[in-house]
Amino acid sequence: MEDSERVSDPDLPRAVRLAWGMEKPGARGPRRGLSLERIVDAAVEVAEEEGVGALSMARVAKRLGFTTMSLYRYVASKDELIDLISDRVIGPPPVIPDGSSWRTGLRHWARAEYEQLMRHRWWLQLAVGSSPPTGPNNIAWLDAGLGTLAHTPLSPALRFQVVLNTSLYVIGRARFAADLVTSAGTDAGAAPDAAGYDYAAVIGRLVAGGGFPHLAATLADGAFDAEPGVEWSDADFLFALDVFLDGVEKLVERSS
Repeated sequence: MEDSERVSDPDLPRAVRLAWGMEKPGARGPRRGLSLERIVDAAVEVAEEEGVGALSMARVAKRLGFTTMSLYRYVASKDELIDLISDRVIGPPPVIPDGSSWRTGLRHWARAEYEQLMRHRWWLQLAVGSSPPTGPNNIAWLDAGLGTLAHTPLSPALRFQVVLNTSLYVIGRARFAADLVTSAGTDAGAAPDAAGYDYAAVIGRLVAGGGFPHLAATLADGAFDAEPGVEWSDADFLFALDVFLDGVEKLVERSS
């Protein structure tokens, strides 16, 4: 069903109705040229260029050349705007290659989500916990994830739990990687005011005086080493993802 054909459901939050095209705001806007689409695009641009801290209705209005009050004809609040941009930035889900096993498909799905979040690291700073992801892109991601498990013996409820927890793992690891700044200076994709330092080097200096033999031995064994051209956080993400999927594989086997 096209967005224009969707029937508005008054019991849904207004932000959800906007995201799904059930609400048509701004019919009596101040002048031509302003639209919900332009407002969301401008908000994403502000976050991309200046960081989440700069995101405000006033900043978005200034970027568009309109008054702040003009935006409220389309978006009721900053929280509503955040709901809309959080779904916009995640984008559509990946296409799972035909013939993929459930594990290959779910691994592909998880890597795609991780890579998308790391391209837009400011998304990880959004206060999205108060509003479950219900936009069309997020729902499409959920459906695609469930599709990777469609031919397993897992019950639909278990498939949902696996996909939900896979996504929670991805988001948590992306937040960790975004916070683990590994270069001196501002990390690419982070907020403009993010300070950087070498995390492994700092820990090494802290344990050098003794008293932490297990951690010192771990560092000496190359715990933070990675292949040339590969970020340690990315390699560790894949390592832990495979450990997680090993557990899912055991669950699938027990359900057979």
